[in-house]
Amino acid sequence: MSRPLVVFGGPSDEHDISILTGLQVARALGDVDCVYWTKSGEWYLVDPGLEAADFADGVPRKARELTFEASPGRGFVLKKKPMAPTAVINACHGGPGEDGTLQGLMDLAGLRYTGPGQAASALGMDKLAFGAAMAAVGLPTLPRTLVGEGVTAPFGGPYIVKPRFGGSSIGIEVVEDWDTVVALWRTSPFMKQGAVVEPFLEGSRDIQIAVRTHPKLELSAIEEPIRPEGGIYSYDQKYLAWGGEVSGGRQLPAQLEPELEARIREYARRVASAAGLRGVARIDFLCQGGEVFVNEVNTIPGSMAAYLWIDPPLGRRQLFEDMLAEALATPARVFSTAGSDGTALRSAGAIASKLG
Repeated sequence: MSRPLVVFGGPSDEHDISILTGLQVARALGDVDCVYWTKSGEWYLVDPGLEAADFADGVPRKARELTFEASPGRGFVLKKKPMAPTAVINACHGGPGEDGTLQGLMDLAGLRYTGPGQAASALGMDKLAFGAAMAAVGLPTLPRTLVGEGVTAPFGGPYIVKPRFGGSSIGIEVVEDWDTVVALWRTSPFMKQGAVVEPFLEGSRDIQIAVRTHPKLELSAIEEPIRPEGGIYSYDQKYLAWGGEVSGGRQLPAQLEPELEARIREYARRVASAAGLRGVARIDFLCQGGEVFVNEVNTIPGSMAAYLWIDPPLGRRQLFEDMLAEALATPARVFSTAGSDGTALRSAGAIASKLG
């Protein structure tokens, strides 16, 4: 009998957090299959009732190896037989699970899945492209520049340096001078695919809000994480406990002036539309004085940002069921097999086999 499939893990710096989110979703929904994606890229069917500790040494006991075939009607395959899930609940954070790679594979296989599609996923993961896209539609953003050979300081310090592709504050540094910016770009293992830099707003505040797109566009309560003095909202603060829900200080709901709250909510709706968000996402802002800047979007947030849904109140099971319902109502991507002149084109499966 077909049922939903939860996929988590993946070759990402956020692998461990993804395991927590995936198990959380599986427990809340029940009657699902679970696929664990290892750090080295293998797929395994695992028991949905496992604990996070069962993954401490890698693949848990009694896991069954799968393959993934990017051909129509295939996808996750167990002993040569496609699993044919009703839909895939994507609980992968960072890396190829969130940047459009996995989404593209599932498109080729004709699978329905939660979260944004391939193009929107890629946009959300690319800090340079996302910032440019938000600025292009008139949303306020900080100047953000790609670090590289021959690039000189476009603005004064202090600077915040970020991996161009990544999340969860991993690899982010605040530095005072441009030479250190360049040194980080050259040496940090988190910036091998590029680095971006923007002004560090001393005294600014982090503001976060979740958005979901089914059964209608809806916004969560607004949160203000309390960052350490002179620092940033760090990975440890976000993920000290289960799924990132108990962190080192937060104000929820944030105490904001009504006009500022209304502006943040307006901007969040515009970001959701411009970025092509689907499912549940978290949008991050920076506030300084009366100014608000769109910072980043997390298209697959830890715990699916379940803790933010206190106003309106929304239980985990309902949140995840609505994500699943949206995926089931979204037609799988279909690739045309004929051109406008009637000339037969190669199918998506044939293309995949050529690429492979």
